[in-house]
Amino acid sequence: MSIPKYQTAATIERPRPGAKLDLRHDIPVPEPKAGEVLIKLECTGFCHSDLHNINGELPMSTNVPGHEGIGRVVQVGPDTSEEIMGKRVGVKMSRERFSVCHSQVQGSGELLTATEYIVSPANFISIIPEDLKPEAVAPLLCAGLTMYGALNKLHKFCQKGDWVVIMGAGGGLGHLGIQIGKEMGYNIIAVDSATKQDICMESGAAAFVDFRNDVEKEVQNLTDGDGAHAVVVVVGLATAYNQALRLLRPVGTLVCVGLPSQDYRMPISPLDCVNRGFHVVGSCVGTEEEMQDLLRMAAAGRVSTHYQVFELSEVNTVIERLERFAIEGRAVLLIPSESPRISGEMS
Repeated sequence: MSIPKYQTAATIERPRPGAKLDLRHDIPVPEPKAGEVLIKLECTGFCHSDLHNINGELPMSTNVPGHEGIGRVVQVGPDTSEEIMGKRVGVKMSRERFSVCHSQVQGSGELLTATEYIVSPANFISIIPEDLKPEAVAPLLCAGLTMYGALNKLHKFCQKGDWVVIMGAGGGLGHLGIQIGKEMGYNIIAVDSATKQDICMESGAAAFVDFRNDVEKEVQNLTDGDGAHAVVVVVGLATAYNQALRLLRPVGTLVCVGLPSQDYRMPISPLDCVNRGFHVVGSCVGTEEEMQDLLRMAAAGRVSTHYQVFELSEVNTVIERLERFAIEGRAVLLIPSESPRISGEMS
């Protein structure tokens, strides 16, 4: 295929609260080096981690956000197997590697997936089954993998049939976590706003609790007065973490996924941990092995993504809706196959 010299990307010059992205058409298309491949992206997920980066709440080493890209390999670098050419692949973060590519955007940072073309190490991408829709798979590369990694940690502390609460269960991570947790054999109690009840129950939750109600009392009632075996907090709100600690039974496990403001500290003392035997663990994405397990679940129809599709040009609308927690499920941006750009092509 003919590869252009320049491409379209959603960029930001300086992360800060309330920042917006600019859609630029003058971004050079990178060339793959040894061991790398060039991917023409079809779509990318967009999540709260991107929002934290854009708002300057978390370090951002790139001026192009996004880390859930699906596309096809269109060029391979030197000393790279040609067998990967034309394959549909996913570009993601994982516990083995947090930086997904080496491409530079006008020398000002790494290039991520809210763009048309991306370079990635060939040994890092995930092969995507052809019978899965790209828009449905993209959220699995971060939201799904993050929830798989978080719930997979519970096998050290929990058994099948145990009660697991997911705080923020109706969002992009949460609704996938309900499905994954159910597949792992847990009884999931979904906590979110009443507007998210349907998606939570359709995803397989054993029970739903409106976060505006007396969550502690309702969870106690559901668990015969003992409390949950585990609570996974996927929403980045201090109130969710404060509430989560009160939902645990003795020797319960709190899994931290969502990111509140950096100055937040959980109200838990060493005495609580000693007297009640709490486990507190953090989880960030997952491994390639977990990714492949999740893709097999998706291919078998046991995990599916509830998503809303937007054009790349609507990225600022997505940002505004994420700020208000107004996206049900996951937001996915379609990457244009052709767009305005500076003239010039390379073979």
